Amino acid sequence: MVLSVDMDAFSLAHGAEWNQLTTLVRRRRRLTGAEADELVRLYQRASTHLSQLQASPGADPARVMRLAALVARARSAVTGAHVPSWRIVARFAASDFPATVYRARWWWLATSVASIVVAVATGWWIARSLGVQTALLPPAAAKALVQQQFQGYYTASPAAAFATQVWINNAWVAAQALVFGILLVPTLYVLLGNAVNVGVDAGYLFAHGKGTLFFSLILPHGMLELSAVFLAAAAGLRLGWTVIDPGGRRRGQALAQEGRSSVTIAIGAFFVLAVSGAIEAFVTPSSLPTWARIGIGAVAVTAFLGYALGLGRRAVAAGRTGDIEYAPDELPVA
Repeated sequence: MVLSVDMDAFSLAHGAEWNQLTTLVRRRRRLTGAEADELVRLYQRASTHLSQLQASPGADPARVMRLAALVARARSAVTGAHVPSWRIVARFAASDFPATVYRARWWWLATSVASIVVAVATGWWIARSLGVQTALLPPAAAKALVQQQFQGYYTASPAAAFATQVWINNAWVAAQALVFGILLVPTLYVLLGNAVNVGVDAGYLFAHGKGTLFFSLILPHGMLELSAVFLAAAAGLRLGWTVIDPGGRRRGQALAQEGRSSVTIAIGAFFVLAVSGAIEAFVTPSSLPTWARIGIGAVAVTAFLGYALGLGRRAVAAGRTGDIEYAPDELPVA
C-alpha cells in the first residue's frame, strides 16, 4: 500500500536535516571526523526521504527534484569528493543515463506505441465524421483552429521566450507523468490526455485538407519532444509496477532502486526537452522548406535514440545499471 505524504509537514519535519546536509556538503573539504560521519548519516537519511517522496502520490515534483539534487551532491561528497565535477557529468552522460534508458526500453516502447495508437485512432475518428467534429467544437471554433490557432501558436511569442515556455511546460508534463507513475493510473491519464489532444488537432486539420500542414508543424520538434515525454512516463509506470511486482527484491529496496533510476531519467529528459523546445521555437515556425524542418527533427531524434540505446546497451553489458554507487539501501549501518 502506498501512502500519500503531506509535503509541508514532511518538509517541516526533515528540513533542518536537509539544511545541515547542505551545509556539510558545501564544507566537504574542511570537515572534522565527526562532521564526516554526520555527512554520511544525513546522506543516508535524505536518500530514504527521497525514496519516500518518490513513492508518494502527493509529492510535489519541484520539491522532489530539489531533494534529488541535494542527494546527488551529497553522494558525490560521500563517495568521492576528489572526483572532478566534469567526470561526474561525463559519467552521467556516457553511462548512467543511457544505462537507465536501456533498462527501461520495453516500457518506453510500449508507452510510445500505445500513445501513438490512441492519437491516430482519435484523429481518424474525428476526421471521418462531421457529426463528431460538430459535437466537439462549434463550426466557428473549428475554423479558427484550422485557419489560425494551430499555426499561429508557434509564432505568437518571440522565439527565445517561446522556447523557454514550451521547455517548462513539457518538463512539467514529463515530471507529472514520472512522479505520479507510482499510482499508475494518473500517468496513464496524462498520456491519454496528451494523445487525445494531438489526435483532435490532427482530426480537424485532416478533415479540412490540411494534413500536410499538421505534419509539417508537429514532426520537427514532436518526434524528440514526445520521445522524452514517453520516456519519463515509462519510468513512472515502471516505478509504479515495482509496487506490484518488486521482482524478487524487497519492496522497499526495489522502490529505492527504481526511484533513483527515475531521477536519472528525469534529469536526462529535462535536457532533451530543452533541445526539443529550441527546435519548436526556432525550426518549426521557420521559413525553411518542410523537408528541411522535418529532416532536422528526424536527425535530432535519431541521434538521441542512437546515443541512449547504443551507449546504454554497452553500459549495461559492462555491468552499469544507472543506480548510484554505494546506494543507501546497500550501505552497512552501525
